[in-house]
Order: sequence, then C-alpha cells, then structure tokens
Amino acid sequence: MPQDVRFDLPFKTPVSEHLEYARERHLRWVWDMGLVRSQAGFEEYQSWDLPQAAARTYPHASADDMVVLMNWFSLAFLFDDQFDTGQPDRADRIAEVARELIATPLRPAGTAPRVGCPITVAWTEVWGHLSDGMSLTWRTRFAASWGRFLVAHTEEVDLAARDLAGTLSLAEYAEFRRRTVGIHHSIDAGERSRGFEVPAQVQAHPLMVRMRDLAADTIGFMNDIHSFEREKRRGDGHNLIAVLHRERDCGWEEAAAEAYRMTTDCLDEYLALEARVPEMCEELRLTAEQQAQVRMGVEAIQHWINGNYEWGLTSGRYAAAKEGPAATAELAGRGSLDDLLAV
Repeated sequence: MPQDVRFDLPFKTPVSEHLEYARERHLRWVWDMGLVRSQAGFEEYQSWDLPQAAARTYPHASADDMVVLMNWFSLAFLFDDQFDTGQPDRADRIAEVARELIATPLRPAGTAPRVGCPITVAWTEVWGHLSDGMSLTWRTRFAASWGRFLVAHTEEVDLAARDLAGTLSLAEYAEFRRRTVGIHHSIDAGERSRGFEVPAQVQAHPLMVRMRDLAADTIGFMNDIHSFEREKRRGDGHNLIAVLHRERDCGWEEAAAEAYRMTTDCLDEYLALEARVPEMCEELRLTAEQQAQVRMGVEAIQHWINGNYEWGLTSGRYAAAKEGPAATAELAGRGSLDDLLAV
C-alpha cells in the first residue's frame, strides 16, 4: 500500500503564508526544549515536515501563533512514538506522563508540571500560549477532548505492552481509532487559530457531533492507509488495514481496498451532513455573527481533512522505504530515536 494513495476531496484549503518564518523558529525550539536529543533524531524529525501539517491545518493563524501550533504538534507526535515494544514496562511511565499532560489544562496556566520531562515541560509552555484569550467553555471542551485522546493513547500502549495490539474487532477498532487519532481537540484548536468560538448550542447539536466524529473517522482511516508501511515495519497492529487483514482473513491488497472504501464512505456521509449546516443554523435561530462562527468552524474541519491528507502524501514519517537509524529503530519496535520521558 503506497503512501501516495489519493482521495477525491471536493474542497481545497490554503497553506499559511507564515510557513517558513514559523518553521525556522519551531525547529530551534524543538532542539532547545530537548524534544530531540540526537542529530539522527533531529534529522528524522525534520523529514516528517510537521510544520507543513500545521500550516495546512491552521492556515489563518498569525505568524506567532503558527509557531505555537507547530510546537504543539511536535510534542503530540513525539509523545505518540515513545513506546518501545522491547520494553513493555515503559507503559507505566507513559501513563504517568499522560496523566500530567491531561492535568495541565485543568490547572492555572503556567503551573509547573509535577512530573518533569521534556514533553511535560514543553506542554506547560505551549498550553499557556494556546489557551490565551479563550473562554472557560472552550478551554474545558479542549481539555476534555485532549484528555480522551491521551487516555486512548495509554490504552493503546497498554494493549501493545500485553501483546494484545492485534486483538480488537473491526467495530472495536473503529471506535478506538476515533479517540486515538486526536482530531476533536485539533479541530477545537482551529478556533484558537482564528480567534473565534463555535456557539455551545451548535457544538451540542447532533449534526455537529456527528460531523466531528466522521471527520475523525475519515482522517484516522486516511492516516492508517498512508502510515501502513511504517506501522507494518514496527509490528503495530493498530491499523485499519491490519485489522481488516486479520478479521476477514484476506490478502493485504483486499484489506487495503476495503480500508479505502470505508474511508470514502465516512467522507461521503460527512459531506452530506455538512450540506445540512444552514438548516441547523436556521433551526437554532442563530444570529448573523453566530452563523459566521459556524462557517469558520466548518472550515476548521475542512482544513483538517484536506490539510492532513496533503501532508500525509509526502511526509517522511510515513515513507514506505526508509534507511538508517530511523529504520533500524522502527524494525526494533520503536517509533522514536530519542527518549523524551526521562528527566
């Protein structure tokens, strides 16, 4: 399954004009914060091109906010890669760090972390910037989504540590993937990137709830397709293609074709619901200003669906062919060259 599998998306999204400005400052920050601890780790991180992902998913952020969003991306992705299948006891440390990451948005901004390591220190700094100017309602919503994502991550690590990574049924995996992909809080950050908030009654409406879930499913499944070669090298069973291959006892090509069909089904359902957004706004009797906020909220979802897709086609993180220290680490079951959980 090649990384460059294409999907027919009906919308195009812009790329931030601040990409290069923010990239330079972000890469310096990653090194200074100890989020990479070796030259090989830094080179592998650069190949992922996370700055492009942030520039595509948050195209309207200011130059300084773009740096903050890139910094946030780095710690989320790097933390996701800290589990080593050769060290199952590491799951306990990951759970400890995850609890700290969950607690940070629930404390006053700037509170020093109780569990110290590069990831938690970096998140404390980033959250102070990311939450600035946002309401308690938004911060609470973001914290809840962020917390669910991190809890799911620890569950994923625990399953791998107990050698149960390939045991979820298709239905179980689809529900699980919706949480591990981390899209709900990522869409929430789209509001911060443009300085607006989707009205609470809209966020609670069944139409918007389903749209956000379908966006998470679409992006998660697309990511599974693009990252399949990397995860297969690592022996990671948490991938839609791998689940289909096992559960349906079919070949890899057949499993990949079914994964593609499931992804396009999610996208089609999302688009059908998106077309009903004006009807929802009328039902809720929203003001013109509130309707504008809803439109930007929908754009935030579109930015993530298309932006993440475009980035995933070329990111070195998901390269089918890889050599050097990063490939050696992946074949050994590691996702990261550097240990970011030690003090």
